[in-house]
Amino acid sequence: MLVHICCSVDSHFFLQKLQKLYPQKELIGFFYDPNIHPYSEYQLRLLDVQRSCDKLGIRLIEGEYDFEGWLEAVKGFEDEPEKGKRCSICFDNRLETTAKQAVKLGIKEITTTLLTSPKKSIEQLKANAFEIEKKYSLHVDTPDFRVDGGTQEQFALAKKDMLYHQNYCGCMFALGKQRASQNRINDELMSPITKQVLPSSIEERIELYEKVIECEQQEIKFRLKREKFLNYRLFSGLVREGKSRVVPSYILFYSTLNREFTRGKIEHIEDGIGYFNREEIIFLDIKKLNELLKTSYSCVRELIKTPLHVEHEIKLRYSLSSGFLQTLNPIIVIDKLELKKYEILIKSKTYNDVRENLVKFR
Repeated sequence: MLVHICCSVDSHFFLQKLQKLYPQKELIGFFYDPNIHPYSEYQLRLLDVQRSCDKLGIRLIEGEYDFEGWLEAVKGFEDEPEKGKRCSICFDNRLETTAKQAVKLGIKEITTTLLTSPKKSIEQLKANAFEIEKKYSLHVDTPDFRVDGGTQEQFALAKKDMLYHQNYCGCMFALGKQRASQNRINDELMSPITKQVLPSSIEERIELYEKVIECEQQEIKFRLKREKFLNYRLFSGLVREGKSRVVPSYILFYSTLNREFTRGKIEHIEDGIGYFNREEIIFLDIKKLNELLKTSYSCVRELIKTPLHVEHEIKLRYSLSSGFLQTLNPIIVIDKLELKKYEILIKSKTYNDVRENLVKFR
């Protein structure tokens, strides 16, 4: 049986149920999910699905990541609600490709882990499966493992085996509606131009689950610890001298302006630190940054290309603070400090968030 897989939380439970239900059948996983966006999220889910399949002794095949083709398929249905017409088209897209893959492999039976997702409609999926059966000479198995406490068992299993539990289906249109209803920003769709790994970002989660796999392979005991924290995203920022000359600048994590824009001047410079006369802004020259962090950047442009780790930025922020509280002063690195007037734009947001950390123990 070829099993279409959408994510590890669904597949880990679903595949084990299938193994018990059909002990004589060979199960082959097929990860085909061009609806998942961004691509880094696709990579993260594939990584954890492969981890699950390795645990269960199931071969996994990766399908094509045809995001453009998926966008074309759901064109005109972007505003559909969850379980609406767009979801039906998405199911058809993935089930049909699974059927084609089964025909290619000479397999006469398919199914999908979408059947166990609590956010999906069993009836809608069965209707899509019936259409696929009519079109292709194969059987689409549609077991309902949600009944009799199946969903609770599924989540308990995912928690026990520390699987990646995503908080959206993968579709960017559904994500937009979900985040709007939660009054949250779509930080899943944001990546800094510096390619810096940000807290609670998809890239940070990929690094985390790579460590999880490494610990499991080396039989190192660990647990995943969740923590609440104050997150931050910089949407845009610049330093301008006069009305036209943009000054190369690097804006540190947690830098916040009350009204996003201000103008003023550096009125005092002391030991590589410039003090602005508005919004408690602090300037550093690149030489002072190198001194404080033991780095060797030649200029700000190099710093932008090979950015600091966020933890180093926060350590730098604390070194410039006189207290123990988390400061939100804008801290800006430029090449050379001068007693000049500047215009400063910083569009940013701080917000409550949750992240996971890997803790090793004996």
